[in-house]
Amino acid sequence: MSVAKISPSQVKIGYFIQLPVNWMKHPFLTNKFKVENHEQIAIIQTLDLEFVYFFPDKSSVAVSDEAAPAEELAQHASELRYKLEREKNERIEQAKEQRRQLQRTEKAFEQSMVQVRNVMSKIGSRPLQAVDEATELVHQIADTIINADSLVLHLISQASKEQESIYFHVLNVSVLSMMLAKNLGMTAEQVKLTGLGALFHDIGKLKIPTQILRKTEPLTAPEANLLKMHTRYGIELLKLTESFPKAAWPVVEQHHEYLDGSGYPLGIKDAEIDAMAKVVAVVNEFDNLCHPVDVSKARSPHHAMSFLFKSMKGKLGANEMGQLIKMMGVYPPGTIVQLSDDRVGLVMSVNSDQLLYPNVLVYDSQIPRLEAPVISLQEGKLSIAKVLKPSALPQAVYEYLNPRAQVSYFIQGNERK
Repeated sequence: MSVAKISPSQVKIGYFIQLPVNWMKHPFLTNKFKVENHEQIAIIQTLDLEFVYFFPDKSSVAVSDEAAPAEELAQHASELRYKLEREKNERIEQAKEQRRQLQRTEKAFEQSMVQVRNVMSKIGSRPLQAVDEATELVHQIADTIINADSLVLHLISQASKEQESIYFHVLNVSVLSMMLAKNLGMTAEQVKLTGLGALFHDIGKLKIPTQILRKTEPLTAPEANLLKMHTRYGIELLKLTESFPKAAWPVVEQHHEYLDGSGYPLGIKDAEIDAMAKVVAVVNEFDNLCHPVDVSKARSPHHAMSFLFKSMKGKLGANEMGQLIKMMGVYPPGTIVQLSDDRVGLVMSVNSDQLLYPNVLVYDSQIPRLEAPVISLQEGKLSIAKVLKPSALPQAVYEYLNPRAQVSYFIQGNERK
C-alpha cells in the first residue's frame, strides 16, 4: 500500500489520511479516516501539523462544490470540532466504564475460580461440603443469568496454569451452559441443574492418570478407552455425595453422547439423551475446540463456532448450536477482528442486545497497552470488516492485544428494574 506525506493545505475531500500525532491531540475518533467535508479540512489545518500521511489507494476524490466562504467555514469548523470533541470525550468515558466493568467481572471470576478449586479439592474427602459449596456457586451465577434483562459476556484475560486448566474448563462450561439453557426456555430449576451438572461433568477425570489427560500425541486404544471411562467414574464419585441431585446425573454421564448414536458411554440416540446433557454437550465441544490438549491446534472462538456448526451437524442438536451462536454473537469474546476503519482489535465483551456490535480492545501503537481504548462498535459508524487469525498478526500487534491461549468467559447482568 502506497503512502505519501502531504501538507495539510493539500488535503481534499475523499482523501484517506492519517494524523501523525497522539490520539489525544486532536478531536477525531481515530487517527486514520477518510475526509468527508470542508469543515474537517479546516479542523486539520488548525492542528499545527507539518504534514499528514496520505493513502492514494484508499482515497476516492470526487469533484466537489467550492468551499463555503472562509468566515462561514471557520464557524462551521468550530461547531464541528466542539461536537467531535464532545463525542470523543463521551467515548473516552465510555471506554473507562468498560474497563471498570471488565475489572469488576474479572474480580468476580477469580472469586468463582477460588470456589471451584475448593470444590474439586474436597470432592473425594468431604463430598457433602463440596456439593453444598458448588450448589451455592452455581445458584449465584444462575440468579444473575435468570434475573437479568440482558447479559454482557466478558473475556477474562487472566492466564491459567496448565494443571488448573480443568478448573477453567468446568467453570466456562457451567456458565455458558446456564446461559444456553435459559435461552432455550428452560425453567430456573433446570438452568441451575444444568449448571451444577456442567460444573461436575468432568469430575471423573480425577481418576484418570495425568499423563493421559495431558498427552498431545494420539492416544493408544487402551488409553482412549480409559479416558472414556471418566463419565462412569464421575457417576461413581457423585454417588458418594448423596446430596448431588439425581436429576443432574445424566449431564455427567451423557455429555459425550451424540444424536446419531456414535457417542459414549451408552451409544444412545437423540430422544434418549437428556435435554440438559444435550446443552452441556454443545458447550463442552465448543470449549474443547478452543482449548485442546495440544495448544497448537487451538481454534479462536469464532473459528471454533464455525467448525462446530459445519462439522457437527447430526451429532449435536441444531437448536442448541443455533442458540449458542445467537448467544455468543457472530464474534465471540476472544476473536481478533479488523474494523471498518482498518484498525485491529480483540473482542472483549458481547452484549446480548447488540450481538453484531461488541466491545473491542483496539491496537494503537501510540497508546500504552494498559490504557488501550475499549470501544463500543456502533451501527453506521464503526463495525467489524473481517475476522483475523492470531497467527496472522504482526508480532507487535500480537503482544499488544495478547490473545490468550486460555479463553475464559464470565457474565455481568443488567438487572430488571
